Amino acid sequence: MTDTSTFPDPVYRDTVLAPLFEGVKTHYAAYMAVINRAHLVMLVETGILEQETGTEIAAALSAIAAETDLEGLTYTGAHEDYFFYVEDQLKQRLGPDLAGGLHTARSRNDMDHTVFKMALRGRTDAMLRALLTLAEALIAKARAERDTPIVAYTHGQPAQPSTFGHYLGAVIEVLLSDISRLAQARAALDLCPMGAAAITTSGFPIDRSRVADLLGFTAPKQNSYGCIASVDYITGLYSALKLPFLHLGRVVQDMGFWSAFEVGQLYVPNALVQISSIMPQKRNPVPIEHLRHLSSVTVGRCDTMLATMHNTPFTDMNDSEGEVQSAGYGAFETGGRVVALMTALLPACSIRADRVRANADAACVTITELADTLVRRENLSFRQAHEIAAATAQAVIARTAPLARGYDAFVTAFKAQTSRPPALTPEAFAQAVSIETFIRRRTVFGGPAPDALDAALDGYAATAGDLRRAQDISDTRLARAGATLTDAFQTLTELS
Repeated sequence: MTDTSTFPDPVYRDTVLAPLFEGVKTHYAAYMAVINRAHLVMLVETGILEQETGTEIAAALSAIAAETDLEGLTYTGAHEDYFFYVEDQLKQRLGPDLAGGLHTARSRNDMDHTVFKMALRGRTDAMLRALLTLAEALIAKARAERDTPIVAYTHGQPAQPSTFGHYLGAVIEVLLSDISRLAQARAALDLCPMGAAAITTSGFPIDRSRVADLLGFTAPKQNSYGCIASVDYITGLYSALKLPFLHLGRVVQDMGFWSAFEVGQLYVPNALVQISSIMPQKRNPVPIEHLRHLSSVTVGRCDTMLATMHNTPFTDMNDSEGEVQSAGYGAFETGGRVVALMTALLPACSIRADRVRANADAACVTITELADTLVRRENLSFRQAHEIAAATAQAVIARTAPLARGYDAFVTAFKAQTSRPPALTPEAFAQAVSIETFIRRRTVFGGPAPDALDAALDGYAATAGDLRRAQDISDTRLARAGATLTDAFQTLTELS
């Protein structure tokens, strides 16, 4: 059978090749140019290419960069992809033999994964910096709200008093863990695939470490098969990227609940509230809803990347390339919006003391400290004390009175349980059931008392500082690598 078809089929061109070409223009062309320069410098330094050849190729690459209007390029099918477009440009300037020297000891396979890592590297670094800024803002807010009482909820019901600073400390603790996990996943992006070529490296005496250095990587990725087959840098990254938004989404749920009219302990400032078009009494904290859905979208986009990698062959494949990589960038886009909005919104919110007091009184949230006090002051077992406290709470709730006014109910419950009057005076009772006493007595490691919380926040600040310094070191290394490559390539273009 004679096949008279010609590449590319129009439908394949329009549905696959043209979108891929546009994706390269948008995301990867600049990184491909950097790889071309670094690889060329290495080929000349190792003697694989003669200096004169390298100089001619360098000049041609510079001309292509200066003369190519990326935005104006459209896919015609004349070249399979952008890589071959650049190679054709080199051929037009240098001839096929000389132009072909640039591709010595490399493949589109190792180039692709290097490009993808470079694209992810920049996005991940930006996300890490944004998350650290959020963590730092929350630490500052927690310090400012160290002594601000709140009602803490469990199972959707008022439980115990704490402080806004203590609550934020829990959020910070999780966030810093998430940042650490993302930074650890980021480390996989620092291993360079260049030099793996198609699968098995090359018979030429290439210097993989030199290329890695010039491109800002910490080292080459060791196993050459893994360089083109392992997608753990993708799955690990998106697994780690997912978690901050899954966890922040839970905080967003609390913000919505706390700001609801029936609870009302969180006040969202006017600058972040929208009004109803028909109901003049409404204050709608709509940014909370946007935080919720954008967090969910980000989690979903991360899951899309993981699902796409599932059950794919352990080899070089398009399932982990091109459009798939581009799809993942949406997670960074929506995630970045979440972090920016959360950094603006949560520190701007405040706690309504009147609503905290009202909810605390209505639900007897300090009753646990009464039981604890009875154990200490009346030599009761905790179970006895718990029964007395429960009966006291039931009585004051039934008559919708604050617990502080329930001394008579307490005395009745105490006598019923012990057959004697309590030694606890009305003044001591009122102190035991106050919010301030409850918080002040929680001095155990990790508790909301001022000294315990200060120590925690100091530790969180130190951890954030360490993470920030590590990010600064990485940024400096990338900047130095870029300068080194620029100098080396410039030297090559000037040689004659």
